[in-house]
Amino acid sequence: MWRGLWTLVARAARGPRSPRSCTRQGSGAPAPGSGATIFALSSGQGRCGIAVIRTSGPASGHALRSLTAPRDLPPARSACLRLLSHPRSGEPLDRALVLWFPGPQSFTGEDCAEFHVHGGPAVVSGVLQALGSVPGLRPAEAGEFTRRAFAHGKLSLTEVEGLADLIHAETEAQRRQALRQLDGELGHLCHGWAKTLTKALAHVEAYIDFGEDDNLEEGVLEQADSQVRELELALSAHLRDARRGQRLRSGAHVVVAGPPNAGKSSLVNLLSRKPVSIVSPEPGTTRDVLEIPVDLAGFPALLSDTAGLREGVGPVEQEGVRRARERLEQADLILAVLDASDLASPSSCNFLDTVVAPAGAGSPNESSQRLLLVLNKSDLLPPGGPDPSPNLPPHLLLSCLTGAGLDDLLEALRKELAEVCGDPSTGPPLLTRARHQHHLQGCLDALGHYRQTKDLALAAEALRLARGYLGRITGGGSTEEILDIIFRDFCVGK
Repeated sequence: MWRGLWTLVARAARGPRSPRSCTRQGSGAPAPGSGATIFALSSGQGRCGIAVIRTSGPASGHALRSLTAPRDLPPARSACLRLLSHPRSGEPLDRALVLWFPGPQSFTGEDCAEFHVHGGPAVVSGVLQALGSVPGLRPAEAGEFTRRAFAHGKLSLTEVEGLADLIHAETEAQRRQALRQLDGELGHLCHGWAKTLTKALAHVEAYIDFGEDDNLEEGVLEQADSQVRELELALSAHLRDARRGQRLRSGAHVVVAGPPNAGKSSLVNLLSRKPVSIVSPEPGTTRDVLEIPVDLAGFPALLSDTAGLREGVGPVEQEGVRRARERLEQADLILAVLDASDLASPSSCNFLDTVVAPAGAGSPNESSQRLLLVLNKSDLLPPGGPDPSPNLPPHLLLSCLTGAGLDDLLEALRKELAEVCGDPSTGPPLLTRARHQHHLQGCLDALGHYRQTKDLALAAEALRLARGYLGRITGGGSTEEILDIIFRDFCVGK
């Protein structure tokens, strides 16, 4: 239905043309300064109480007057109730709230208008077709509103990425991180670093131009060297944490592993809140790796259910065990599951020796693999009895059958995932994309060349190169190809 609606709108505005899908399209939009006025449905599609249709561009005021004639434009940034009519036939379309945002005080920096109409498909279709009939208006491409905001300096590139992440956020931690980036924290940090580089570059160039001048302040080069050393330390610290931000955006890899019949599939079903894995008393039921994205204690995770680790009795199960061990090597966090009532079995002892002990041998740090040991089937233990495993590493008791111990497990997961992904509520802003890491690494490499060279002209060029890498993070010198990649994940209307 909605694809057909958008086709009609596109034809009304610019003649027959194949429609574009609402989501995940390359922007393909003309430059924001081309003078075209765009329009689109900006709220969610489907029947709803209110639908928001917006315009942006120099003809926005004309479009608003055309649909509300003979009324004048409403006061800026004030909602007014108006009767909307088709500008050609005069047919009434809806009674709606309209808002007028004259540029540059608008989201895009251009003149903008919003129509808050009733959310029925017929109403939305009628208003969109009416806008398409206004001269100078055309349907917006994916991400074009935000791209115009970037082009007019309303948002930096990191803020644009934060907005995209906020739109796609599915967990509490993702929402917090996206809001921090949308608020410009990463951009402000990069601007501060760039300011430090600019000051160091000024000192070096001053020494080149006035090195023999008695009026030049003493220790100019030493000041530049000190500033560069401090910046190198700050960049190195952020690069060490780069994988955290990317995990927070895309999800940490959590692998559930253990011997057969320990309750791995039951735990996966409990954490995902739906029966995604087959549960059976028969050992070796899970033969392949089953993955599902979940929200674990507010953090995004890709949860993997794996085959029970044992010597397989057949080639299919042996392949499942091989894949399980492969996933263990790739895991950010291992949920090691044992049967609390069967800890002395050979399979449990072998799992403790080969998986649990190696993971817990080193001290927890950024590079080591993290592990939570879970003793399942605690409901089979005698009530009030002693700890069944006093010699085991720190562990949690859980019953997937009754849910006992689930709250403690979720709290432990929250702490572990905060270490793996970074806590978006505290600390410096995280690097959430590979391009952030790439440009910071380029900046750090350029600073390394600065320290190594003895030629002051080459040292100054290295500082300029380092500053250029920082500028690319927030949008300076970005190519059209990079912009197309960033904006392609936006919906039409945003």
